[in-house]
Amino acid sequence: MSADGEFGQRVVWAVVDSAIGPLLLAATGAGLVNVVFHATDGVRERALDRLAERLGSTPVEDPGSPWLAEAVRQVEEYFAGRRQDFALPLDWSLISGFNRRVLRELAAGVPFGSVVGYGDLARRVGQPEAAQAVGAAMGANPLPVVVPCHRVVERDGGIGGFGGGLETKRRLLALEGVLPEPLF
Repeated sequence: MSADGEFGQRVVWAVVDSAIGPLLLAATGAGLVNVVFHATDGVRERALDRLAERLGSTPVEDPGSPWLAEAVRQVEEYFAGRRQDFALPLDWSLISGFNRRVLRELAAGVPFGSVVGYGDLARRVGQPEAAQAVGAAMGANPLPVVVPCHRVVERDGGIGGFGGGLETKRRLLALEGVLPEPLF
């Protein structure tokens, strides 16, 4: 299979340093397709292998790609406290069905500095009994940070789970002013 996607689409990637550790950003011509936490060597390689399998082409490191440069810039601005909303094209091809509906609602309807409960988000997509399924959708989010699954919390005030680890979720919520800055 070629890097240009003989059987799929071209996928480019870069690693960005952030306040929560290295993030792998990957994009296609349709937009940002994946954000991966803790993108050290082993994690990065597994993520790139999964992308190649799911998208049908070998991802190519290209931080200057026009598909990726704006995403890198906006993520850096977010962590520097200069951006609250992402204005990026997103490639939703890694997620479908109920999970995609939930994540699109989350991206559009839960602004910076606010949180929503799992059950509330389930109601917003017309499935009021699906709070656990919303949790599963958060865990399947291929675009964390940009599609802010860290803003989904338990109704009793707990922060809930998080694919990037609870400390990462605490740091993101602190960055947005929802929680006090964590003590390290």
